[in-house]
Amino acid sequence: MDFSISEEQQAFVDSARAFSDGVLAPQAAQWDEESFFPKDVLRQAGELGFMGMYTPESAGGLGMGRLDASLIVEELARGCTTTAAFLTIHNMATSMIGHYCSDAVIEAWCPELVSGEKLASYCLTEPGAGSDAASLRTSARRDGDDYVINGSKVFISGAGETDVLVVMLRTSDDGARGITAVLVPADAEGISYGKKEAKMGWNAQPTRMVTFDDVRVPVANRLGAEGQGFSIAMMGLDGGRINIATCSVGTAQQALEEATAYVQERRQFDTAIADFQHTQFKLADMLTELVAARQMIRLAASKLDNKDPQATTYCAMAKRFATDVGFQVCNDALQLFGGYGYIREYPMERHVRDTRVHQILEGTNEIMRVIVGRKLLMEGALEVIK
Repeated sequence: MDFSISEEQQAFVDSARAFSDGVLAPQAAQWDEESFFPKDVLRQAGELGFMGMYTPESAGGLGMGRLDASLIVEELARGCTTTAAFLTIHNMATSMIGHYCSDAVIEAWCPELVSGEKLASYCLTEPGAGSDAASLRTSARRDGDDYVINGSKVFISGAGETDVLVVMLRTSDDGARGITAVLVPADAEGISYGKKEAKMGWNAQPTRMVTFDDVRVPVANRLGAEGQGFSIAMMGLDGGRINIATCSVGTAQQALEEATAYVQERRQFDTAIADFQHTQFKLADMLTELVAARQMIRLAASKLDNKDPQATTYCAMAKRFATDVGFQVCNDALQLFGGYGYIREYPMERHVRDTRVHQILEGTNEIMRVIVGRKLLMEGALEVIK
């Protein structure tokens, strides 16, 4: 069992860190303040290969495993949580297209998606279908060689600014087996976008409702077979949970480093507050939990890369633990800054705002507990999940 990073992995980490430190971090506060979506920066990320990390090489991507991609995402999240998070969503949608669409559709879309010239959104959640994804109602009715789509999706990252939507649709009433994934051009006739949501965090990417009114797309745009959409979505969520957990750890690592530097400079009662035992104990706990969260993510990513039958459970555990830890570390770092942590001149309050949503999306942490709880009560489960 080797926990070290290979030379190739370290090269990707170094590249991501340089991009994060040089491009993302210096502008993150301004993007947050102005609610600016940095599409030009995403194109720069595409030049480094970061917009098609686990898209197949046959579709123009890097064909990475989830563990390798996680190493990159952590570094990007240290610079700008929101931009790193959108980048992972784009990667998920692009990877789905590269794995499941026809050669003609892949050829039409993937080159510009993996380069960052075009951007993708993923449309699963509906007003009445959040945690219960199998209850989605947005429909795709077959009409000759087309699907006619009606319904709406909510909380869609990038909506209104992206070029293509990967949409989960109901093609029959057969529960989860009646869901089909379809690629829809974002400017297709009949699509409308709601107002840009005013959010607590994640301000450097837009979030909108998407409404479909008799939107007609070719059946040839389907991902996989009809009825395969739910399984595609669930596989996407396994990776998505690793991604969002990694964004939490990356942001928390940055918060910990900033707090550690601050407490060594800040003096009270004629001594640096780093010299107080309480401060040292707090930092020790923050670091310990952060290292544990990182290792749990990497274990889950390894399980997913190796197609372990228990990978979904490991991904759920990693997402629950790492997003809870990430938020708590950021909150503790803010506390160490005192009143300065609460003002926008310092990044602590942004770290807290940006990591809070990670406990909600990609399946709430309560749903993660449901997944793990159901699994561990199965006969023999505790012999294989360790």
